[in-house]
Amino acid sequence: MRLDGRQTYDYRTIKVTFGTDYGCCFVDLGKTRVMAQVSCEIVAPKESRPNEGIVFFNIELSPMASPTFEQGRQSELSVKLNRQLERCLRNSKCIDTESLCVVSGEKVWQIRVDVHVLNHDGNLMDASSIAAITALCHFRRPDVSTQGDEITVYSPEERDPIPLSVYHMPICVSFSFFQQGTYLLVDPCEREERVMDGLLMIAMNKHREICSIQSSGGIMLLKEQVMRCSKIASVKVSEITELVGKALENDRKARKAGEKCGFAESLPQERITALKTDKTPVEAMDVTEKVDDIIQKAEVPPLSVPSPSLPVPGVGQVGQNTWGLDEEEEEEEEGEEDRDSSGEEEEKGTKTQKEKDKGSQTADLIIIDEVVELSDSEEEEVVILHPDT
Repeated sequence: MRLDGRQTYDYRTIKVTFGTDYGCCFVDLGKTRVMAQVSCEIVAPKESRPNEGIVFFNIELSPMASPTFEQGRQSELSVKLNRQLERCLRNSKCIDTESLCVVSGEKVWQIRVDVHVLNHDGNLMDASSIAAITALCHFRRPDVSTQGDEITVYSPEERDPIPLSVYHMPICVSFSFFQQGTYLLVDPCEREERVMDGLLMIAMNKHREICSIQSSGGIMLLKEQVMRCSKIASVKVSEITELVGKALENDRKARKAGEKCGFAESLPQERITALKTDKTPVEAMDVTEKVDDIIQKAEVPPLSVPSPSLPVPGVGQVGQNTWGLDEEEEEEEEGEEDRDSSGEEEEKGTKTQKEKDKGSQTADLIIIDEVVELSDSEEEEVVILHPDT
């Protein structure tokens, strides 16, 4: 029994979707999610192959996909996946590289395939190979014309983009072995990959041509086991190729009909999706009668709002411009400026006189027994003075 209830040779559910642009493909293999994006540019060819274009593959393992992946550091798994993808797609000659030549020995197209792992739940190689070959089949490069030494690259509005020449679709199928090859599982998930003894990856196309084989884990396999795996792989590859072909055909029809495709298909148009609330039903029958009834039962509002006051005797408020202290201080400060030319003794006398004045004013504040209205300003500081203290 497997943890997710699958049989020995069962694949998880495979879902192939496309982005808005050509060459963008998403593949869901169970909970494993991979995105492939194809891009192109005109570069100088390699000296050893002046008439052939360049195909470059790159796999990104971001920490978003799994906590075990590190940012900006190529792990052993990343190197292994890159080599296996190049062996599967580039070395199998599935793409006509000679058709990518613009000017022999000078300018060729470089096709770059970036594979981003969005979520890791096991069997990254199979998901990456399906996403990469599907994105290459979906991709369209700009049309080019040459006049002498002049190269003209046309935009999609001027001329229709040209698809790549793909001869066949190699797809990887992974097999995990347990207890030294006694048990065999197809499409291992992440938990099964942790405890497996060895892994066998077979890249094959629907014509039953083996493109590459790689064994890892140091397990010894018999010839019968490898033949058995290749037969299982041929069945799985034909099923996956048919699924990819249907997805490409549906996308082509949708784009030709002018329908929304890819990510744009899932977005509702002309609808506000933010700050959305449910409608509250309001009964609008006999509104006038209800309003008259409410007005009759309601109390008569007061004509004037009383200002806040402190009715307790012996309590006052000290605030800005309330007791007229600032005006007296300003007058004293002006007097001090006039007497700056006098000696230090007069300044000391003035200070002691000011302190006495302030003390007498403070003493006068405490014994006030009148009701003082509070100011409406929120910035003023309110201090309650009790006559007892």
